[in-house]
Amino acid sequence: MASAGENELVRQLQRAKELHDQRAANPTLAAALDRLAAWQAGRLKRTYADLARDPRYAAAITFFSSDLYGPGDFSRRDADLARVVPLMSRMLPEGVLATIAGAMELSALSQELDRALLQRLDAIVPLSVPAYCDAYRAVDDRPSRARQIALIVSSGRALDRYVGKPLARSALAAMRRPARIAGFSALQDFLERGFAAFRGMRGADEFLAIIEARETSIMEAILGGDRAPFPEPGDVATPS
Repeated sequence: MASAGENELVRQLQRAKELHDQRAANPTLAAALDRLAAWQAGRLKRTYADLARDPRYAAAITFFSSDLYGPGDFSRRDADLARVVPLMSRMLPEGVLATIAGAMELSALSQELDRALLQRLDAIVPLSVPAYCDAYRAVDDRPSRARQIALIVSSGRALDRYVGKPLARSALAAMRRPARIAGFSALQDFLERGFAAFRGMRGADEFLAIIEARETSIMEAILGGDRAPFPEPGDVATPS
């Protein structure tokens, strides 16, 4: 009988598959999503430039901005994950399955919110902070935006909790060879990057508190009518 964590993971993977299928069937949508995701990745880079310069947090910022919320097609990774769920359910603790399900929910929700934004953005006009804020406010979905932030924090806390457990680390290591043989390298690399990023922080409480505070502040500012709550992402300087 499938566990609650396995069932939730399967549910979120189906949600992600539907989004991937829509993207694959519509090159115009795919290009628009990549354009928006790249712009938002620039915003994250600017918002967290200080953390990216800190060796303790740099890998975690990269993991969030590229693996969970960044431009690109994650359909292969998610398809790998869907195929390997039965193996993972046997080899990984229930809590780790629930953590991965939370990360998949975050990824799917972020894609859905991006699609909602695109419906309010002019596909021809270059993206700008005022246009983004106007579209964000027009979508008017505070519950989903709050959920997105909550998932970032809860997924991070769960990862932080499990990277310190030898059983979880050994189980992930044990999956490495069968994953490569079965062609699940994209998925295995994703999981190992996440574990490595959080283990390297040696405690993520401060990191997650900063993210929660800044993202909540930006959300509240935009919904409150602010059209310039952060600088244009194009002004981002590469951390030295």
